[in-house]
Amino acid sequence: VTTFKVPKDFGSVLDKQVIGPTTENLIKSDFPVQSFKPKVQIAFQGLPGQCSQKMEIERRRRQYLTFDIAQLLANKGIDSNQLMPRHHDLDNMPTIEEKKDPIFPIYLPLKIFDNDEYDCRTPEEWISLGLEPGSHDRKPVPGKALLPTDDVLGHEDPKSQKLIYKWLGVGVLDYDKETELYLVHKTDKNGLVRDEEGRPILNGGITPEG
Repeated sequence: VTTFKVPKDFGSVLDKQVIGPTTENLIKSDFPVQSFKPKVQIAFQGLPGQCSQKMEIERRRRQYLTFDIAQLLANKGIDSNQLMPRHHDLDNMPTIEEKKDPIFPIYLPLKIFDNDEYDCRTPEEWISLGLEPGSHDRKPVPGKALLPTDDVLGHEDPKSQKLIYKWLGVGVLDYDKETELYLVHKTDKNGLVRDEEGRPILNGGITPEG
């Protein structure tokens, strides 16, 4: 014990130590880690030389994080702002010479394409990704939603010509079986899902008071 002598300027010795970058995730998030993991249907243990399930999950996770739905649509010539139906502006109706049809706008209801036959998860499975092991509180699940940039006008008149719709980061809070709709909440500038008082939104926003 006597051979271990702590130097008097021990603090300066620690300051001089250079430690490499940490592998710890220092980004603060309201989303569970497992909510970013893709669903992979391969054997947990494969043959020698084959990609393991854990490696395949991580490979796809990184691949999917590079995808941007707004950019993917733009590459196909699709303007996301035109995907939402609007009120007819009778004062500025396009003419036939402009090669635009004033009576039938370029819009089809999303319900026509809403087919979940090839979905990798059911809505209940998506929502359950917010449950962390050992916790009774269900956190939001990360997602993207086409929402108006103006929240006030967006609630008052979602079909207004003045609105601009963009793909925004959201936290999926809940799912309604009857309407087949998800309840989402916009993330703030830090990517967090918080209420007006800055508290994390848990269990679909239902408080102990109901």
